[in-house]
Amino acid sequence: MSSSAEKIRLVGVVGSGQMGNGIAQVAASFGFDVVMTDISETAVQKGLQTISGSLDRLIKKATITEDQKRQVLSRIKTSVGASGLKDADIVIEAATENLDLKLKIFAELDQVAKPSAILASNTSSISITKIASVTKRPTQVVGMHFMNPVPLMKLVEGIRGLQTSDETFQATKAMAEKMEKVFVESVKDMPGFIVNRILMPMINEAVYTLHEGIASVESIDNAMKLGTNQPMGPLTLADFIGLDTCLAIMNVLHDGLGDSKYRPCPLLTKYVEAGWLGRKSGRGFYKY
Repeated sequence: MSSSAEKIRLVGVVGSGQMGNGIAQVAASFGFDVVMTDISETAVQKGLQTISGSLDRLIKKATITEDQKRQVLSRIKTSVGASGLKDADIVIEAATENLDLKLKIFAELDQVAKPSAILASNTSSISITKIASVTKRPTQVVGMHFMNPVPLMKLVEGIRGLQTSDETFQATKAMAEKMEKVFVESVKDMPGFIVNRILMPMINEAVYTLHEGIASVESIDNAMKLGTNQPMGPLTLADFIGLDTCLAIMNVLHDGLGDSKYRPCPLLTKYVEAGWLGRKSGRGFYKY
């Protein structure tokens, strides 16, 4: 395994949802060959359609040409299940933010991926050290947290597990930089890393502000947009991320750090129980 991105040619992506197809699109756009996998043919085809639509929007903006779109799509192969990842130089897992699921996936990837492959997780809050513990290659496991939407957002958070080697970390960083991302290192593998350690408590406080009847949804979002110059208010952002994901991350922070300030707002829990998950379910703090 080399210490640069040069040895990373084939990128495996586990999960073809919002994050997975975004990662696949960006990797293919910067010349990497990609294998995108999911648990069903329907899921991978839906992921491919999303990529195609995203590239069409870039053509409309005159950012890319029809020919470039064809080239990007030609670099993306799909596979159902993990067997298609056996030749990948790096595998990036972008499944749901659920610890048991991630541990199951990494145990399987460890069996399937070639011995030199790096196994990366796009987790936004779960311990990389814990994920690495189910593999026989903990030095080659790393956190590579992309922001949503992946094609537009510049940041990649790099997280070292306790045993992640410098070589693995540098190769991951070099790959992110080849994709023109800004790679920011989270030095400690602590719950939430950098972005969600700061962002999620802010969103949770916005939900408490609503829960306690201090202000309406619109007032909270307008106050934060116009008062702190954020591009979207925290409740709009929560709907965009998915309220189930927000709740999962707050639970990771609360369990992992044991501080009551990370307690998820009861209203957030209620909305998730009701199936009001935000934009993806048609209803969250707003109706879509």
